[in-house]
Amino acid sequence: MKTISIDPITRLEGHGKIEIFLDDNGEVANAYVQIPELRGFEKFCEGRAVEEVAHITPRICGVCPEAHHMAGMKTLDAVFKVEPTSTAKKLRRLLYNSFFVSDHTTHFYILAGPDFVVGPDAPVAERNILGVIAKVGLETGGEVIKRRRECNHIVEMLAGRQVHPICGLPGGVSKGLNAEEIAEAKQIAANSLEFAKFSIQLFHDMVLGNTAYKDLILSDMYAHKTYYMGLVDDQNRADFYDGKVRVVDPDGNEFAKFPASEYLEHIGEHVEPWSYLKFPYLKKIGWKGFVEGKDSGIYRTAPLARINASEAMATPLANAELQKFRETLGRTVHATLATHWARLIELMQAAEAMVELTNDPEIGSDDLRNRDLGTPGEGVGIVEAPRGTLIHHYISDENGIAQKVNLIVGTTHNNAPICMSIKRAAQGLIHKNGEISEGTLNKVEMAFRAYDPCFGCATHAIGQTPLIVTVYAPDGSVVAQGRQDPQ
Repeated sequence: MKTISIDPITRLEGHGKIEIFLDDNGEVANAYVQIPELRGFEKFCEGRAVEEVAHITPRICGVCPEAHHMAGMKTLDAVFKVEPTSTAKKLRRLLYNSFFVSDHTTHFYILAGPDFVVGPDAPVAERNILGVIAKVGLETGGEVIKRRRECNHIVEMLAGRQVHPICGLPGGVSKGLNAEEIAEAKQIAANSLEFAKFSIQLFHDMVLGNTAYKDLILSDMYAHKTYYMGLVDDQNRADFYDGKVRVVDPDGNEFAKFPASEYLEHIGEHVEPWSYLKFPYLKKIGWKGFVEGKDSGIYRTAPLARINASEAMATPLANAELQKFRETLGRTVHATLATHWARLIELMQAAEAMVELTNDPEIGSDDLRNRDLGTPGEGVGIVEAPRGTLIHHYISDENGIAQKVNLIVGTTHNNAPICMSIKRAAQGLIHKNGEISEGTLNKVEMAFRAYDPCFGCATHAIGQTPLIVTVYAPDGSVVAQGRQDPQ
């Protein structure tokens, strides 16, 4: 048996490798995404003051600390049984939507853009952000940098820092906005909205206008029929900050809808010995292995899943673009690469929400916190991170000391689908006597890159998954194996 390794995987957050195993006929027998890193945040948060957990967990990652801080804030609200003030909720939403604009801009232009704007088979030296700038122009490249800088500035105004925010308190936030800051935020919101419009038009012109790209997006080797999960408001519209978790089946029918506190009734976690990442699944269906369809408990999260799980977007321009999306691809879309279009629709919703929030008179109120805290106990907080549904669950004793912490992050939800997508793409691209070019392997990587995985956030299986190192002979037989169980 011959093995092809893509190590390291490029243009993702964290570290990983892909192993592709060929059978004696030269066809792909199997493929795995392996995560060789471990972070034990769930374990070393135990014994800390529970308020600190919302400040410790964002250190998991420098890419999406705002998502962890926001989930942590909501979890502390539940732990202390307190409802944040209306102003605090709006300030949290402004921070979070600014983060979404910055994060989705980063993925589309820097991580995914090179595959579509430059081309999946382009020379590897050109398939990067510099290649994208060469295609779209220096002015657009400058706008990408400016959009990130300005949105990160709003995060800094509200949270004290651009990275690893510290504004979260049970019942509210620690800082509001003065008149000068609101005026600045309004201009940034307006700029973000224009940039969102430009980005969607760019996608229409350079991707949807290219027949080869459109065929690639719709090809079977990048499709899986799974369940989909996302937060929705009381009208089943996509909501990044709050609402109930909605799950739809592969036909788009509602399968479940539940509040954050009931997540353990619906989500189970399967463990495989060859990865530090767990494999979540729908408990009421069960873990049936790496298979798709209604009889498999595997589901997906992140932009495509959120759009499939929602009846509409929450803002007018984003909803209009969603209608174009569905007229082009259908009501429930299984094409993994369509996630890039879905991500831009979410970018539009986040920018529109920024405009709405910065024009809300209440955004300048000093009613920042409800201090009517209850005795600490157990709480669950859920937000939609750019990479999928993010769940924080803290159990505190009556003195406010964390006894147990559980995190399920977006990439973890997508772990099984990512493995399936890698295998499907490899089987579609690699064949006996066929050339296995760098471009071919990049197209395999595109299958996971659409999920925008963050493996730095997702590795939290300490205490349950052993580390096993296996050495294979050229004929595929195992010649040595080392195993280290958690202490």
